[in-house]
Amino acid sequence: MTTRPIELVIFDCDGVLVDTERLAVRLQVALGAELGWPLTAEEAVERFIGRAKESILDQITERLGAETAALWWRLLKQRHREAVDTGIDAVDGLPEALAALTLPSCVASSGSHEKMRHTLGRTGLYDYFAGRIYSASEVSRGKPAPDLFLHAARRMGVDPAACAVVEDSGPGVAAARAAGMRAFAYAGGPTPAARLVGPGTTVFHDMRELPGLLAGR
Repeated sequence: MTTRPIELVIFDCDGVLVDTERLAVRLQVALGAELGWPLTAEEAVERFIGRAKESILDQITERLGAETAALWWRLLKQRHREAVDTGIDAVDGLPEALAALTLPSCVASSGSHEKMRHTLGRTGLYDYFAGRIYSASEVSRGKPAPDLFLHAARRMGVDPAACAVVEDSGPGVAAARAAGMRAFAYAGGPTPAARLVGPGTTVFHDMRELPGLLAGR
């Protein structure tokens, strides 16, 4: 793994910037019970968290059929939006981390631009990242493939070897490694820290630690 100075920080969105991953897990478990696929919270994390829409739909289609998968996704979007509208916060410590961050940054998420406009907007973060937000809908393969992070680096004009990715899911960390980028894995969400550990990855539990970690402290 490269040791060259970091020139760009690429943030995932859900679970890293906005505190939505626990919400997503609850919704997925409830939908599974409702539509015929009983899931534990741990199974929902393993199967769905950090993955693009296509990967999630493929799994549901294989288990329950295309019609139920389409209904599942429709209900998930509706209920997620309703829950976010009742109140959502930035990840604990994130405002302090951004205030101390001196490096250029952007967002690269498995979520759609529509979803990010909503969640980042509700937490007051959209304007901070406007013009530097990238979605898996812009590439052919979602996480754990490296395509999205490589796309973000290209658009930002930075060599992948000089990029750091802040993630909170196993697929996201795997995508960062596959892109040849350093991974900083936030273990303050539903994904167990043990699933985030690996070569070139720094696991941390408090977002306030991030600026110091990026600076090598």
